[in-house]
Amino acid sequence: MAYITCKDLTLGYQDGIVAEHISFVVDQGDYLCVVGENGAGKSTLIKTLLHLIRPISGELMMEDGISPQEIGYLPQQTVVQRDFPASVWEIVLSGTLTKCGRRPWYGKAEKELALKNLERMGMKEFRTRCYRNLSGGQQQRVLLARALCATSKLLLLDEPVTGLDPKAAEEFYELLKSLNQEGIAIIMVSHDIRTAVRQASHILYIDKENSFYGTQEEYLQNMNGNAMHTTTLHETGDDPADGKKGMDISL
Repeated sequence: MAYITCKDLTLGYQDGIVAEHISFVVDQGDYLCVVGENGAGKSTLIKTLLHLIRPISGELMMEDGISPQEIGYLPQQTVVQRDFPASVWEIVLSGTLTKCGRRPWYGKAEKELALKNLERMGMKEFRTRCYRNLSGGQQQRVLLARALCATSKLLLLDEPVTGLDPKAAEEFYELLKSLNQEGIAIIMVSHDIRTAVRQASHILYIDKENSFYGTQEEYLQNMNGNAMHTTTLHETGDDPADGKKGMDISL
C-alpha cells in the first residue's frame, strides 16, 4: 500500500486557491522531488501533508501505518533557528517526543534512538556542542538526525540545502540518497531541478493551472518538464542564451 495518495487536491486558504488538480502517490522507497516557481503552492502542499491545513477539495490518504506525527520533517531554517542556543543532543532527542506518549521524560529507548541517529549522520562527537556554533552543513545533519528519530518510513524536507555551500549541499544529497536506498521514502521540495532529475525517482511540478506528476523519465519527456527546466535555467543563471554553460541532465 502507498504511504501517501493524493487525488485531485485543491490547495489554498480562505482567501483563495493556490494550486489545484494535484495528484500523486508516494510508496515505500520513492524519492519525490516537488518543484515549481515561487508562489506555486509548494509550501502549502507541505502544510497540507502535515495536516496543518485542510485541502479545499480532493482526497489526501495516508496509509500503511503513516500518520502526520510519523513523518520526519525538516523545515526551511530561518536566521533565528540557526542561532538556536541548545545543544546538539537536546535538539536530536526532541525528535523522539512523539514516542514518549504521556511520559514527561525521555526513556532509555528514546536516548538510544537519538544516539543511533547522531552516529548515523556522523555527528555523535558533536553531541555536547551548541547548535548555533555548527556550520550550515553540520546543522542540517543534526536536523536530519532529529527527523529520523520521528520516523523510519518517510522524510519530508523543505529546501534542505538552502544556504549551504556546494560541497555541503552535495554531501547532504548523498546522505539522502543513502537513506532512500535503505528504503526510506523522501519528499523533497527544491529549486534544484538538476539534482531532482539526477536523484529523484518521481517529480511533482506544481503549477496553478497545469501541474505534472510522473517518473523521472516521464518528466524529461513531458512539455511541462521542458518548460520547468527552462525556468530553472534562468533562475540559476545557467541559461545557454546568456552564453553560459547549460546543465547536463542526461541520465
